[in-house]
Amino acid sequence: MGVAERFDRREQERAWLAVALGAVVTLAVASLAFTRQVYDRFVWHFFWGPVFADANNARCAVKSGGTTELLGSTAACSTADASGAIVAEPGYTFVSEIGYAVTLIFMLVGVLFLLRRLGVGRDRSLFFALVPFMFFGGALRVVEDANDAAFAAVGSLPIPYPFNTLIISPLIYFTVFALALAALVAAVTLERRGYVEGYQTPLLAAGTALLAVTLAYLFGLSFTTDYVSLYPQILVVVLALSSVIAAVVYAGLGRYSPEVLAGVRTMGLVVLFAHAVDGVANVVASDWAVELGLPGYYSAKHPLNRLIVGFAETVLPESALAVVGDSWPFLLVKIIAPVVVLYLFDERVFEESPRYAVLLLIAIVAVGLGPGTRDMLRATFGI
Repeated sequence: MGVAERFDRREQERAWLAVALGAVVTLAVASLAFTRQVYDRFVWHFFWGPVFADANNARCAVKSGGTTELLGSTAACSTADASGAIVAEPGYTFVSEIGYAVTLIFMLVGVLFLLRRLGVGRDRSLFFALVPFMFFGGALRVVEDANDAAFAAVGSLPIPYPFNTLIISPLIYFTVFALALAALVAAVTLERRGYVEGYQTPLLAAGTALLAVTLAYLFGLSFTTDYVSLYPQILVVVLALSSVIAAVVYAGLGRYSPEVLAGVRTMGLVVLFAHAVDGVANVVASDWAVELGLPGYYSAKHPLNRLIVGFAETVLPESALAVVGDSWPFLLVKIIAPVVVLYLFDERVFEESPRYAVLLLIAIVAVGLGPGTRDMLRATFGI
């Protein structure tokens, strides 16, 4: 790498840091100067309030007259909303999801600079080594679901506030990122000191170990408590159907549109599987849960899911919904969308910017496999 190129990259990194610090400082100053308009009605309403309510197992959190109150019923939340108070409910809104998406894209640029510093990520091995961390993120979120179930059953939180906020969206993304980053730096250090031949093996092992410990905790709860059950058939059905769908689509692309897979190669199979898990888990939890032995059905948590389900309920007649359910259009979207995305990753993308291509695919898998794993495991453990 020449001096000019090194200087250019340093300038890019400094510019990124300047924008990041500028955004944080601007938001902080605006929140102090215009507390009601900026902090209360934007930051708290769409981002921190839902986390605060979720972490305290409340139906909503309410800000009014300078005080914050937790409410436990939908009726009380509706009354507070009608009175003009700022009401934040656990979960996502379109505003928060857009905010998270913008933050993710910006952070990806920072991660790209980090990978350059570490000298890794130009090949596909980093992608496969990080897959267990994506499963781990979804499983870790189910730990918080079990935490809420414990509160409902016994009136206390095994993981108390504020520590449980670390495993609630969006903070859980930073938690998983920090663990993955620490594992990556440690793995690269081991490689450079000659303890291992490649950083990929210890990185893969670290993610697998975190996933195994998290699953062991959840399985332990299912055997030792009354508020966590075990329905292994859910796990089998979701993983089996997702694998079949991903394999069939991948094989079809390889035969009829091989140019779609020319750049991504076998990474494309992982992308298809990740989003198939998200789609199938939604269908199983929302439409097949009782038929597969669960005591009730689950509802969609993300705005996009709810929008698609609402569209299906509007378009399809009751007789059809009674047979096929209303969640299958989301599965259809989760099959088509990854194919469209894979089409964008041709060989030229990997030749011109291999690190960024790999990093984007990691993010694409994470936004499918993380939520999909959570939905799958929530139903598996009946939480």
